[in-house]
Amino acid sequence: MTEAKLRCVFVHGWGMNHAVWQPVVQALPDWIEPLCIDLPGHGLAAQHSFASLDDLVSALRDQVTEPALWVGWSLGGLAVTQLALRFPEQVRGLLLVANSPSFVARPGWSCGMPEAVFDGFAAELEQDYATTIRRFLSLQVKDSASGRQILKTLRQKILQLPAARMDALRAGLLLLKTTDLRSRLADLNMPVAWLLGGRDGLVNASLAQQLDRLMPRASVTVIEQAAHAPFLSHGDAFNQQLMAMAEKIV
Repeated sequence: MTEAKLRCVFVHGWGMNHAVWQPVVQALPDWIEPLCIDLPGHGLAAQHSFASLDDLVSALRDQVTEPALWVGWSLGGLAVTQLALRFPEQVRGLLLVANSPSFVARPGWSCGMPEAVFDGFAAELEQDYATTIRRFLSLQVKDSASGRQILKTLRQKILQLPAARMDALRAGLLLLKTTDLRSRLADLNMPVAWLLGGRDGLVNASLAQQLDRLMPRASVTVIEQAAHAPFLSHGDAFNQQLMAMAEKIV
């Protein structure tokens, strides 16, 4: 394998933190230099706040100066996509995991979550933080064959670091509800790969057909037995996709 080093930056999803990537990072070859970032209001960045998608982009740019392969999971996928749109010179490639350009259903976009369901989840967060987070964690592994073990792993990762701040959770939900990057996907000129779970309760796998239309040059893979955290439930398949992208751009 080439001796060239590749910086690979991992960005977690809503309510999580960078520790969730530990199993992935441990399996990487030496020629990949990983960096796992906490979004503002999460983990080691719990003292910071954000109000917009561009705020997240600024937080990412503050920590990475050289061009890199960016891996974004769920909300993190929106952040790295926006980064690639605004600052393409910093993005050598994108791997978008369990991510949608529009998480909420809209006219002509049935693969998003119904707005009423999303609003109900946000209301529950205000009423009972702890229960809502537990429910969200359960959704990550819904219908996954190894769901119980994955859920245990997710909880362990979250508890290793400071809990996400409530204002960050609110801001993240608002971004997930209002962001719609569908019309911008065609502007991405770097290599892009999507990895979806066939049993994902948050991002419907029918997104794959929509991506074929919106981004015909992108690589789209569906792991049929995976839910919302395929890098935990199907680590080998995830690593295979990550290495394919890395070897394409190194």
